[in-house]
Amino acid sequence: MSGFLDSGWSVVMLPLALAVVVAVSGRLLGRLTPAVAIVAPVWVLAYGALSLVEGVHGSARADSVEWLTIGGAGGLTVGWAVDGLTAVMLVVVGLVAALVVMFSAGYMHGENGLPRYYAALCLFTAAMSMLVVADGLVGLFIGWELVGTCSYLLIGFWFTRPAAAKAAVKAFLTTRVGDVGLLLALALLWREVGDLSYSAVFAAAPSLAPGIVTAASLLLLVGAVGKSAQFPLQIWLPDAMEGPTTVSALIHAATMVAAGVFLVARAWPLFSLSSEALAVTLAIGGVTAVGAAAAALVQSDIKKVLAYSTISQLGFMFAALGVGAWGAAIFHLVTHAAFKALLFLGSGSVIHGSGTQELEEMGGLFRKMPVTGTTWLIGAGALAGLPPLAGFFSKDEILHDVAGAEPMWAAILFGASLMTAFYIARTTRLAFFDVYRGSGHPHEGGWSMRIPLIILAAFAGGLGFAAASVADVVGAHQGSLDLRIALASTLFAVAGLLAGWKVAGIDHPAFARPSFERLASLMRTGWGADTLVERAVLSPVIGVSRVLYDFVDRRVVDGIAEGAAPGARGLGRVFTSLQSGDAQWYATMLGAGAVALLALVSYVGRGL
Repeated sequence: MSGFLDSGWSVVMLPLALAVVVAVSGRLLGRLTPAVAIVAPVWVLAYGALSLVEGVHGSARADSVEWLTIGGAGGLTVGWAVDGLTAVMLVVVGLVAALVVMFSAGYMHGENGLPRYYAALCLFTAAMSMLVVADGLVGLFIGWELVGTCSYLLIGFWFTRPAAAKAAVKAFLTTRVGDVGLLLALALLWREVGDLSYSAVFAAAPSLAPGIVTAASLLLLVGAVGKSAQFPLQIWLPDAMEGPTTVSALIHAATMVAAGVFLVARAWPLFSLSSEALAVTLAIGGVTAVGAAAAALVQSDIKKVLAYSTISQLGFMFAALGVGAWGAAIFHLVTHAAFKALLFLGSGSVIHGSGTQELEEMGGLFRKMPVTGTTWLIGAGALAGLPPLAGFFSKDEILHDVAGAEPMWAAILFGASLMTAFYIARTTRLAFFDVYRGSGHPHEGGWSMRIPLIILAAFAGGLGFAAASVADVVGAHQGSLDLRIALASTLFAVAGLLAGWKVAGIDHPAFARPSFERLASLMRTGWGADTLVERAVLSPVIGVSRVLYDFVDRRVVDGIAEGAAPGARGLGRVFTSLQSGDAQWYATMLGAGAVALLALVSYVGRGL
């Protein structure tokens, strides 16, 4: 590579330029729009792959420009740097985004506003690339915010639907809560270090006070929790399924939600110095993994199952980060990107072919959609952790590392693994086997939809054997396969699969009985998280706002403004009565005023 193409800025500027081209010329391009849009992620994929081939380690290539000068206190720079972690993330972003664009050519065919859709995909690719290649926290924050903006645009693509518009706003506002933490972390580190480049921050980290390190790490964690939909900021992701399924495959399975895991891994030299921050990270990951897996058990919408599954799997990654196994977290991020993007696109194929998202209206689709069914089975097996599929290797590595450090949390993750196998087996049987329960005419999608499924299935099946290579590239420790952990996790997976398959074949499973309906209803709503937020946050804020509006705004502020005119008129009437035209009255008032003035001067002078 040479010139502009050799620069890390190319993975940002080329997709950005194509976003502008598609937005402006999309109507003229017509059916060529997907072909133009796919160039952006293909270049990101190529750049990442070439960087891997060249064997980048450390910051082998880097550049930066001064962005903002702050008096005599120095300035802020924005730059790019390519190392192994960056290259791996670029490959993940580029591959999944390219396959999503290809799949969209069939899935979104005939929709209105396609130039806006493809332009947003290109812009999202540019934003995610900016986040990944940034050489410091300033560049990462810029990409971070652009990713959030693009998620708002893509989730709300069908903005005429009230549910979609509401989901987009909810996602935007919830992730902004986390972004406040990230921004505060930047402010704290700037005050302590005076530079926000990774190299400067990490070099200064050992000399910082332990309290400062912990505070900065926890604030960064808040940002990661918001973007990766971890407890307690997980409430936005299930609602985000109101967007196109292709959007879910891109930003909710492989890229945007993975940004939080990437942030903690990138800032590992800082996190590694704070045992308190790591303990919080582990607790958040463990609680999220088991809580979201339980919520997925009873979902009736195929996309909601995958949404809670994504939250749960990200919890596994955060648990790994919490025990110091950031390499295992990144490896699971890579394998999860493959099999979860496959499952989301597979659900899109099912929705496209059957016309419904409800599992109760599906059934028997394997015979009618063999490509989708076969690739789905591979993705489901990888998610459940069946050997030798990719999820088996990456999840087992996490279980092994957590078991070696915190056995209690490992037991919780084993429970989440059991539930994972249960809900994916239940979903698979309800959608693809038994008799068809719908009223449509299910059919397989075109080759633009089948090819991405086949490619992702290949990665979901074989990526597990790349564990050592990924660990070597990112510079992380690669542990050996623990046969005891592998055997235990496989038994849990098989038990969960059998139980989920059995329950799916029962007309009225236990959790559908009246005695369990309240619990099942609570699980379907994600353990009442929305209700809790509404009662604990929204209702008090709205109540206080209403009081401030009714009393302070309407009675005080508006009262002063609206009472100014009548007050002026009343005061004018008072002073008008003094204008009588009687010279004797004027002389009396003048004398009285002079006496009062002399008395005031005398009184003030005595005090001096």
